[in-house]
Amino acid sequence: MLVDSHCHLDRLDLTAHDGSLDAALQAARQRGVGHFLCIGVSADNAAAVKALAERYDDVDCSVGVHPLDLEPGAEPALDWLVGELAHPQVVAIGETGLDYHYEPEAAQLQQQSFRLHLEAARITGKPVIIHTRAARLDTLALLREADLPQAGVLHCFTEDWEMARAALDMGYYISLSGIVTFRNAEALREVARQVPADRLLVETDSPYLAPIPHRGKPNLPEYVRDVAEFLARLRGVGFDELAAQTTANFRRLFPLARVRATP
Repeated sequence: MLVDSHCHLDRLDLTAHDGSLDAALQAARQRGVGHFLCIGVSADNAAAVKALAERYDDVDCSVGVHPLDLEPGAEPALDWLVGELAHPQVVAIGETGLDYHYEPEAAQLQQQSFRLHLEAARITGKPVIIHTRAARLDTLALLREADLPQAGVLHCFTEDWEMARAALDMGYYISLSGIVTFRNAEALREVARQVPADRLLVETDSPYLAPIPHRGKPNLPEYVRDVAEFLARLRGVGFDELAAQTTANFRRLFPLARVRATP
């Protein structure tokens, strides 16, 4: 069984499934995907991701505010975030983090929000889902500053081995998306070869970043199988072994998730 550890079910392009989320999820299940973590990115979509987690037994969710969804003067409040995290199907915080690639001018605002999410993680004990792009040093510095007792994950990882190793040393997991299949991603493939087996997750980040051979199409949760098959070949292990290991890793990192014990 596979887990899509990071997908945006409320944002999927469902053209391939006649507009039906039920059909899209069933297509993923038929390819061996047994669980989905639907990610919150803003206060506006918190209700939507919680509703999806309530609707489907194999969907859990997170709540948080993405660094590119922040608005000056309307930062998330700690009380709001902690309150949202009390929902039984909200198993994680985020996604949160830093993105200086698109909005370097918002670095201070992003850092303030990231600290707030990390404080919510400390209060609730729930793991944090981290987006980081072009902000390597500040991301690691804030994680060290927070010094959380529980682990989290750097999702859709695209940085180098030095950053991965620093995060791993702090207890974090590394999640890989379809980017690892891209032609120009050899540096990321080198990271993928080195991540310890017990710290690796797989994801789609759908509807974004469809893996080869679906490049150029809207991404769907069923394509996490393509990511996992690619990683198994890259790491020189069997697909079933990689699927079982990444699912066990997901269960360990997100202990509140309702993942089935058997396929």
